[in-house]
Amino acid sequence: MNPLFQTLIHQSVVNRKKNDGEPKYRANRKEALLSKVRMRRQITNIFLILLGILSAGFGLKGFLLPNGFIDGGVTGISLLISKLTGLSLPLLIVVINIPFIFLGYKNIDKFFATKTLLAIIGLSLCLVFISYPIITSDKLLVAIFGGFFLGAGIGMTMRGGGVIDGTEVLALNVSRNASVTIGDVILIINIIIFSVAAFVLSIETALYSILTYFAASKTLDFIVSGIEEHTGVTIISTCSEQIRKMITEKLGRGVTIYQGKRGFGAHGHQLNETDIVFTVISRLEVSKLNSEIEKIDPKAFVIMSSIKDTKGGMIKKKPLH
Repeated sequence: MNPLFQTLIHQSVVNRKKNDGEPKYRANRKEALLSKVRMRRQITNIFLILLGILSAGFGLKGFLLPNGFIDGGVTGISLLISKLTGLSLPLLIVVINIPFIFLGYKNIDKFFATKTLLAIIGLSLCLVFISYPIITSDKLLVAIFGGFFLGAGIGMTMRGGGVIDGTEVLALNVSRNASVTIGDVILIINIIIFSVAAFVLSIETALYSILTYFAASKTLDFIVSGIEEHTGVTIISTCSEQIRKMITEKLGRGVTIYQGKRGFGAHGHQLNETDIVFTVISRLEVSKLNSEIEKIDPKAFVIMSSIKDTKGGMIKKKPLH
């Protein structure tokens, strides 16, 4: 057989074997990348939960406990019972949260429940073994900064996929079975807690504790919702292509185009097809976007809604050349 022909046949066989193994190689590589991403996410979650435990412990032992203040939620209930009975606060935090961990397991998933259990045990151990310095005895500073560090701790733990206060789990469960919102349930629980605190401790302590709760809840919202708030904008206009170019070229933002129909007229029979433009911008860009839309189409229908958090896509502005 011709040596050149033999060489071509051999190369063909080698290439065929290489191509046959290529899908398997790509699948293994993809699986390895996914495993790496999962591992990185889990490490980040563990770090956030540990940081949250340390921050919440600092808020409790550095501010609230030495000055006799309480907070809302399960932490507030634990503090209140500890004050009235003298029982160990770390033990109460674990025991009172057990029913809420079970609710989390039942209504969310076992991974959430496991992280929550470990985070709550971690907070209890933190309160037992770590000696935090007492920062101040000024009641106003204690209420504000004690709430700040406690709220930051709860928020970072939630970012890590768990909670150290089971009130949110209870509120979620009740809201699913009743015509009330999660916020309503949490508000009712905290009204009961602070009313008892006013009766058992003092009205002044209860009022400062309410201030602590507000500081904690605002910090929690800030941590969970993200540092930079965004606004989702839906634009319906006959000049959708011009608006799309303006958003991508002048604002440097990404857009999504939906196919829709305009229903207008006395009976909504004129269903003209139109492109619907959707984009996500920062709050500081809202005024500029409105101004640019006004120049292109003053009759454009614009819908804006607040977005608490975003992930993926092109959220950050791309550089404009």
